[in-house]
Amino acid sequence: MTLEHALASLGWSNFFLSQLDETELSLTPVRIAGVHRARIDGLSTQGPVTLPFTGAISAGDLAIGDWVLSDGERIVRQLDRKTELSRRAAGTGNATQLIAANVDTLFIVTSCNADFNPARLERYLALAAEAGAEAVILLTKADTSADAASYHDQAQRLQRNLVALTLDARDPDIAAELAQWCGPGQTVALLGSSGVGKTTLTNTLTGLAGATAPIRENDARGRHTTTIRSLHALSGGGWLIDTPGMRALSLADSAAGIDAVFQDVTDLVGQCRFRDCAHQSEPGCAVRAAIKAGSLDEARLMRWDKLKREDRLNSETPAEARARNRRFDLQVKKSLVAKPRKNGKG
Repeated sequence: MTLEHALASLGWSNFFLSQLDETELSLTPVRIAGVHRARIDGLSTQGPVTLPFTGAISAGDLAIGDWVLSDGERIVRQLDRKTELSRRAAGTGNATQLIAANVDTLFIVTSCNADFNPARLERYLALAAEAGAEAVILLTKADTSADAASYHDQAQRLQRNLVALTLDARDPDIAAELAQWCGPGQTVALLGSSGVGKTTLTNTLTGLAGATAPIRENDARGRHTTTIRSLHALSGGGWLIDTPGMRALSLADSAAGIDAVFQDVTDLVGQCRFRDCAHQSEPGCAVRAAIKAGSLDEARLMRWDKLKREDRLNSETPAEARARNRRFDLQVKKSLVAKPRKNGKG
């Protein structure tokens, strides 16, 4: 196997090669397979490597799937990402939490039971669209559901041209069914809540024997069996990034991704008579007309509006947040001044 072919099998492409200058051609490209507090585990054409953090790069700068250059003893520099999956970190700050890097396809995993949640799936779809990764919804536990076709139809309607597949995560034929996304050099990531079968799916696609846990009968959710993000070789020649189950996915700087998922809504918004239409009772509102005609579900409009408002709030700079708070305080003061007194005077 040539060096170029060996690198390509790890997911290397001209996108990364074009970032190197002549002085860096002697350095070793390393793909990140594990991130720890003081070191990274990686893969190179020579096999597994471990490199310590010794310079300006720290654990918070890297995600599974990233590429770095090494001189054999340390990380020299990090390469730009082709795609980046990230979310707003939990808490009140505006920090970003990296999920995975250089992912070609995001497998959004849910199940044909009470876990199925259109609003949560739309968040995952927006995340993938913003990152530039293809999204595929995998509906697990189809073998235990009496209405798997209904779940499939609901998922298919969440985005135009979306691929949704129902499956049994234990079926060895899954590898062939998903082969077009899992071939040599391709990278997929699994995202979904706990208990939907991500670990079982990982085991089936990679041949690993990871632990699995049964779902809870009262809410169709399972216990966490994946606790860290990791990179696994797929039997088809590609790579899989498994992630812990997510209880919440908060979006930021994802306006384009949200619009891509809700293209049916945004197309209608562009047809409204007024540019500042609130889609309530304004004349000439194409959105309300579509809801009345039955071609748009009002619940979908509400989910779109909620995501747009959340994204605007989470994407604010500190200065923008302060300005918004000042405007709100001013409005409150004006309303208090204008409020009539109890005795009817003023």
